[in-house]
Amino acid sequence: MIKELYNKVIKKMYDWAMSIAAKSNAVWALVVISFIESSFFPIPPDIFLIPLILAQREKAFRLALYCTIASVLGGYFGYGIGYLLDETVLTPLLTDWHMIDAFNRFKDWYNEWGSWVVFIAGTTPFPYKIVTIASGAVGLNLFVFTIASVISRGLRFFLIAWLLYRFGKPMKEYIEKNLGWLSILFVLLLLCGFLLIKFI
Repeated sequence: MIKELYNKVIKKMYDWAMSIAAKSNAVWALVVISFIESSFFPIPPDIFLIPLILAQREKAFRLALYCTIASVLGGYFGYGIGYLLDETVLTPLLTDWHMIDAFNRFKDWYNEWGSWVVFIAGTTPFPYKIVTIASGAVGLNLFVFTIASVISRGLRFFLIAWLLYRFGKPMKEYIEKNLGWLSILFVLLLLCGFLLIKFI
């Protein structure tokens, strides 16, 4: 009963995304979602990118490019949030708590390894917004942040585009047939990404 209800809800969401994908403003919706997901929106753009590519397969790589650009620009917004938080909240608070030395050590570590953190977050279900905000908070080199973001987000979205372009109809049929299980897997991966935050 619960499984049937879940599958129905997922199918309705998929059908809704497919119906939006056929409209003229679908690309703008993808761009907006990709932008805000990099700083505060909880749902990753893949959920919208996939049906959009399936509906307009010939535009797969162009859509991946839009998604990548919007996501990286949104990453700058997240970086800015982190930077402002550090200046106005984190530093004064940690100074009061006598934890500023520990935070400065973390900053040193992050500036050394931050490019890999950004890359891993950009290519996996790990919440990218957490990393963009953290990068701003510790003042990760903006050039390093940009390169890692462009490569990781591009790799992720262009891989999705290539798979859907290459295997088009069979991939569409596979997704529609296994929509329930695939959505569960995606949610589990997303949850694992959030849980990993506790161990970093």
